[in-house]
Amino acid sequence: MSKPKVAFFDFACCEGCQLQVTNIGEMLLDLLGVIDVVEFREVMSEKWDGEYDVAIIEGSITTRHAVKMIEKIRKRSKILIAYGSCATIGGINGMKNNFKLDDIRKEVYGKDYKCFDTIKTRAVHQVVKVDYFVHGCPVYIPEFLKVIKAVLAGLPYQAPDYSVCVECKLNENVCMYDLGITCLGPITRAGCNSWCINNNNICYGCRGMVTNPNENGAKDIIAKYNIPMDLIINKMNMYNKCRELDEDEDEQKKD
Repeated sequence: MSKPKVAFFDFACCEGCQLQVTNIGEMLLDLLGVIDVVEFREVMSEKWDGEYDVAIIEGSITTRHAVKMIEKIRKRSKILIAYGSCATIGGINGMKNNFKLDDIRKEVYGKDYKCFDTIKTRAVHQVVKVDYFVHGCPVYIPEFLKVIKAVLAGLPYQAPDYSVCVECKLNENVCMYDLGITCLGPITRAGCNSWCINNNNICYGCRGMVTNPNENGAKDIIAKYNIPMDLIINKMNMYNKCRELDEDEDEQKKD
């Protein structure tokens, strides 16, 4: 039985999630034992002109050319995985959506700005159908491997829809708020094993928001520690700006 053909692609991103995969270590050998990687620009120059059993996409969609490319990849792929915050929720690139596109182009390209194409940043699922998501910036390798196993077994994978705080408590971390530090753990989707907090950092919200955050609990925390709401909104904006595109689409459907 032939191994499934797997390809990695990158759009607007830092390619850090691909580096995470290449740095898996010995587990990478096990992974390569069950899949056939036919394209992966970070590690090989070969190209594949056939159908992909699995396409793994890093990066957000920020140009019309990228839209055409991801549509072509989708047509050639049986399964499409978005991995990393840029691909799954728009990520840091989404902050571009705070500004007028012409202003962005002028700032980056100067007087020749009209020669460069750009559109509002979108997550991959906002352009084509996505079958599996691996959230995070960068991806959390144990979760990435879980998703790959689910794909190969033909099983669904659903990222936890409870907050990072649950994992943080299980890991017996001291709450960042008790240390006087603002953290987005209470409203951010779990699945990373509170990776950042375990390593003395805060949660930046890179996995996206839980579906139904505990608003009353969050308001109590904000009031208790006298945190300006603008600070929370700005922190959420760092990774989650593209969420507004989904919300706008939901509103249009209601209308």
